[in-house]
Amino acid sequence: MSLPPLVEPAAELTVDEVRRYSRHLIIPDVGMDGQKRLKNAKVLCVGAGGLGSPALMYLAAAGVGTLGIVEFDEVDESNLQRQIIHSQADIGRSKAESARDSVLGINPYVNVILHEERLEAENVMDIFSQYDLIVDGTDNFATRYLVNDACVLLNKPYVWGSIYRFDGQASVFWSEYGPCYRCLYPEPPPPGMVPSCAEGGVLGVLCASIGSIQVTEAIKVLTGTGESLVGRLMIYDALEMQYRQVKIRKDPNCAVCGENPTVTELIDYEAFCGVVSEEAQQAAAGATITPKQLKEWIDDGENIEIIDVREPNEYEIVSIPGAKLIPKNEFLLGTALEGLPQDKKIVLHCKTGVRSAEVLAVLKSAGFSDAVHVGGGVIGWVNQIEPSKPVY
Repeated sequence: MSLPPLVEPAAELTVDEVRRYSRHLIIPDVGMDGQKRLKNAKVLCVGAGGLGSPALMYLAAAGVGTLGIVEFDEVDESNLQRQIIHSQADIGRSKAESARDSVLGINPYVNVILHEERLEAENVMDIFSQYDLIVDGTDNFATRYLVNDACVLLNKPYVWGSIYRFDGQASVFWSEYGPCYRCLYPEPPPPGMVPSCAEGGVLGVLCASIGSIQVTEAIKVLTGTGESLVGRLMIYDALEMQYRQVKIRKDPNCAVCGENPTVTELIDYEAFCGVVSEEAQQAAAGATITPKQLKEWIDDGENIEIIDVREPNEYEIVSIPGAKLIPKNEFLLGTALEGLPQDKKIVLHCKTGVRSAEVLAVLKSAGFSDAVHVGGGVIGWVNQIEPSKPVY
């Protein structure tokens, strides 16, 4: 969809800026007018992680005048495989500060504003209102719905991206001209149904592929150039090296942008998305042990069966001694139940405790009433019991 320019052009470009952006200026569809619009633009990146890294770097290089960064996390070594805005020297630093330094290293003419806080319903409207365009680099459903609803209520366009293993998606949502995220995904998936990148992994370079699409769309929307992805979903399969498009129509019954919206103010998005299902929460109540408790049971020779419900490649990285690998999906399909011992207490664990809680609910309903799971999972085990082992 062809859209009018989102922002007005700045008054002028300096001599230094003309030299810096010369390769843009000689493109007829960008030119002096388009570059002035980029200079005058205020863009917010939600997250300075996998998608936020290439997005921030290319937005800065393109000459976007003001860049906001919402990020509350610190740089971890496991981030460096894909979050290229950070370096080895940044481990332990604020991601927001690390990203700011990299942005200014690329382009000192950019004004960088840091929002070092978790994006929540209480602060999102105030933060978003300061910007023309939002670039969504989040990796969880609760924040995605929060971003969408805030943008609809503020009538802000935003560029969305999603990555998982070898697959990526991107689109532009702007309820004034087309569908919003809820038109595409009216309801979040059931808790635990879709693994996060932390659980399932992501090809590092996929972030650059989708992040660069996001920046391309941001530039087009800001300058009014070309056909935007409003009303279209771009799907990328890196294994097949294939792009395809799906048309998205505005849903007249959409809860937030439809003809009779039922969501007219921000809601509790954690509850809406249900980080852990109600069944899992009920199963885990009174049936959660700590890594230290498990270590005591092992040392005391308790009659237990330790079951790791992660995937085989995760098990290869690090495991709890004596744990038997049975992936979560085998429990959901029911194929793992018949092989479980009846004369031992079942102790489940995963990476952090989310997947094992879901499996625990399955076991409780199947009659394994004394089964428990390890809160904190293998990460908690490594941190508390075997700190020399790797984490991921």
